[in-house]
Amino acid sequence: MTRTPPKPPANHGAGGPATLPVASPRDTARATLRLLARHRLRLAGTVLVLLAATASALAVPALLGTMVDAVARGRPWSDLLRPAAAIVAATAAGVALGWWGQLLLARTAQDTLAGLREDVFATAVAQPSSVLEQAGSGDLVSRVAGDAEAVNTVIGKILPATVSALFTIALTLIGIGVIDVRFALAVLAATPVQYLALRRFLARSGPVYRAARQAEAARGQRIVESLTGADTVAALRAQDHHTAAVAASSEHAIGFELRAVRLRTTFYGLLNLAEFIGLAAVLAAGYHLVGAGTATLGAATAAALYFHRLFDPIGVLLSNVDELQNAGAGLARLVGVLSLPAPPPGGSPPAPRAPTAPGRIVLDRVSYGYAVGRRALDTVSLTVEPGETVAVVGASGAGKTTLAKILAGVLPPDSGRVLLDGAPLTALPADVLRRRVVLVSQEVHVFDGTVAEDLRLFAPGATDAGIRASADRLGATPWLDALPEGLGTRVGAGGHALPAARAQHLALLRLALVDPGVALLDEATAEAGTSDADLLENAATAALTGRTGVVIAHRLSQAARADRIVVMDAGRIVESGTHTELATAHGPYARLWAAWNHAR
Repeated sequence: MTRTPPKPPANHGAGGPATLPVASPRDTARATLRLLARHRLRLAGTVLVLLAATASALAVPALLGTMVDAVARGRPWSDLLRPAAAIVAATAAGVALGWWGQLLLARTAQDTLAGLREDVFATAVAQPSSVLEQAGSGDLVSRVAGDAEAVNTVIGKILPATVSALFTIALTLIGIGVIDVRFALAVLAATPVQYLALRRFLARSGPVYRAARQAEAARGQRIVESLTGADTVAALRAQDHHTAAVAASSEHAIGFELRAVRLRTTFYGLLNLAEFIGLAAVLAAGYHLVGAGTATLGAATAAALYFHRLFDPIGVLLSNVDELQNAGAGLARLVGVLSLPAPPPGGSPPAPRAPTAPGRIVLDRVSYGYAVGRRALDTVSLTVEPGETVAVVGASGAGKTTLAKILAGVLPPDSGRVLLDGAPLTALPADVLRRRVVLVSQEVHVFDGTVAEDLRLFAPGATDAGIRASADRLGATPWLDALPEGLGTRVGAGGHALPAARAQHLALLRLALVDPGVALLDEATAEAGTSDADLLENAATAALTGRTGVVIAHRLSQAARADRIVVMDAGRIVESGTHTELATAHGPYARLWAAWNHAR
């Protein structure tokens, strides 16, 4: 069964990235319940333990009321020993059961969050590259980092206290009603103020927190873009512009935080007013009922103590609405990712070897624009035959990288179509497209782990012998053997630091091991210094042997090795031919070649 990749966000031409979906409150609740259902037995046990802990703690006011009545009636002090012992036992049981229940709750919630993270990650990596490209890396990073951390904070600190507070409030109200229903009615005097305060806070804070999360994502995107392109920013002397953009996005996010602070301050003030009204009502009811002889002094004492005990749980519950709202906004953004098409059950199947003669690429009048009125590609038509290597050259901004991303399916064309062996790229499932077409860019990443583990992330079936054979073919064996532990050397974060040229060589080795039908090199040898240029260019040539290749050439010496060269200018192909033909044609390529040789 063929899965059609989801349509990418449609506003890429509007001047800003399209964010990933955000789930509605109903969808968020459904997804949360579905995740919790995986731990239903543990959750049921947790509820029973927390209820027992709450009931034990709430036995204390009733026992104190019994002691007050005993004193008021002139009973001997020995009659106080039994309720006093019961108070000690109830307190100890409440503490022990409460600790156990909160531990169970935190563990269940953490396991649920872990399941959510795994589902979000699996869904995100299963998407066509165009979806994440259009959303921007800042949006996804802010979700799996900031939003997940907000939910994690609530799970660790807020959720156990909130659940205990809910149970305490419910059982306390029942206890007050058992003493005398008129005390329960007095307690309700505080409810209107609490209700109005909560309603006002929820109505105004929800949109503020959602907007704050979006503003933080936009700020993260600005920072990621500035840091990723730091060298380019410095070269263009655009530091002030990017600093101002980051500052503006930060001020925008801070504005929402200040609005949230004002809402919280007002909310807490109203909660204090409600507590005063409720306690005054309970004391007044107790004075009246005891005076009329319809309630004992112990009952009035117990009712007052019960209501006083409500201060903390009600305060916890209502004040934690702030954190719960914040986490709810983050949870909705995490669940929103799950609304994208799910990965195939059981994960992606093992990648088969490419067919013997794949890789015919056809671009048919393809256009693409990052902003309205500005075309990065303008009705580009190009055919690359199986096994042919085509180099794409041109000045900066000519549309070369955009062309590579279109060919890789990272960006969808605004118009026209891209065919791979006669099939539209948009009709290929994401996992199939990733196996058949591989893009190696200038910005490569070295993953944490040994060199062998890094390579097997993309070719799980590669043996050490296969890795060494590919390394020999691409000329990587000498420096791999020179590493402290060879293929077992730990690289990536905290490991052996690889120079940029070595990291690019490693990326070319990954390409050879994956063995796709089509390889796209977007300035994949650009970081090579003079001493490494020939090594990487030879490695690139070896990696492209036997497959269709499109090379975005930073070095014209690499373009000269290609079967064919196309020259781009202002989003169009303006010249095409072999190196010999173009170098003697007195056209754009001849001028580029002359400038290249002069610079050398």
